Amino acid sequence: MISDFNDPELSGKYLGTITSDFVKISDVLKDASYQIRSRKFSDYPIFPISKEMQPIGKIFIGKAEKELDWNYFVTYLDEFVQRTLIGEEAVEDFKNAYKDPDEFCCLFVMDGAFTRFVFIPYPND
Repeated sequence: MISDFNDPELSGKYLGTITSDFVKISDVLKDASYQIRSRKFSDYPIFPISKEMQPIGKIFIGKAEKELDWNYFVTYLDEFVQRTLIGEEAVEDFKNAYKDPDEFCCLFVMDGAFTRFVFIPYPND
């Protein structure tokens, strides 16, 4: 279901809340991903999620706004490189690991010291 580089901590601690949120807003995230790519901002949209406010990307959907467990932000690969969260040497690896954005949403889960990229499939229409 979710590609998390086989991280058991993600599965146990976060999977339920991420999935329950994602079902509510997946259409909005999918449309935002499409708009980012079709307008040529980036081929690699990323949606950082955090329970607190944080500086990566711009707030897209606040958790209180839609009764969610997580705040959803929007950004692209370029910001991760500029902030050196992804080193120049790792950009190709990231691009190779990045799943089809028409089928998967790229989330960047942030909770304290825990940070992981997660690719979650959009529900079938």
